[in-house]
Amino acid sequence: IRTFLNENDELISAEDSFIGFRVLANASGRKVNWVKMKNYRYDLESIACMINEKTKIIYLANPDNPTGTYFTKKEFEKFMSIVPERVLVIMDEAYFEFAQSIDDFPDSMSYRYDNVITLRTFSKSYGLAGFRVGYGFAHHHLIENLLKVKLPFEPSIPAQAAALGALNDKEHLSSTIENNKLGMEFIINNLSALNIDFIPSVTNFITVDFKENIRAVNFVKLMLENGVILRALGSFGLPSCVRISIGTMDENRIFADKMNCIINEL
Repeated sequence: IRTFLNENDELISAEDSFIGFRVLANASGRKVNWVKMKNYRYDLESIACMINEKTKIIYLANPDNPTGTYFTKKEFEKFMSIVPERVLVIMDEAYFEFAQSIDDFPDSMSYRYDNVITLRTFSKSYGLAGFRVGYGFAHHHLIENLLKVKLPFEPSIPAQAAALGALNDKEHLSSTIENNKLGMEFIINNLSALNIDFIPSVTNFITVDFKENIRAVNFVKLMLENGVILRALGSFGLPSCVRISIGTMDENRIFADKMNCIINEL
């Protein structure tokens, strides 16, 4: 945003997607054209229709946070055929490793669009959230301009060392993805047994929809009182929803046990 936006430039993104981008976009003072999601998914057709002569940046999170949904190769390719080359598309692929094996998931790096910046992180599948380290891929002209505003001493040397170590630890990554797959199945089975609606997810979390804000708030409160921390999504624009992270199987069992204990109190 600081690198590429001029005074009259505009941005486009989904209304209920990643809150971090919303904060930065609103803080920029530029006009942001927010597009509603469709069935908890990015509506790329509607986003494409919002592009005008002032559009400079489009932000897409794929898979999305906090819904866990994704848009397909076909949808992405059709969308990019419409986007003008002068418009920068930010592809936030923080949860890429959990979705990359899906046949119709679009790995943005396989396309090599000159107007796309692909962002990934070590905070999710690699388990290095505390180091605050990630990486980006883009045409060298875009990166050269980003370096003009980048702080000179970030990321830290320990963070860089940890990231390099993580890249070489294939066993840990495979174990994390397998654990997530088993944990997701376990959580889904427990939610289904209690007739709790959820959004199918390709990430390391699953979002449930209680249909009413008061039920979502009470669920988070009661689970917290029982030692389980969850994320209420009112600030994301989804007041009836709660995000549940997939943990180790021991943690998942604790979650399921506590949920069964409090569900009738909602």
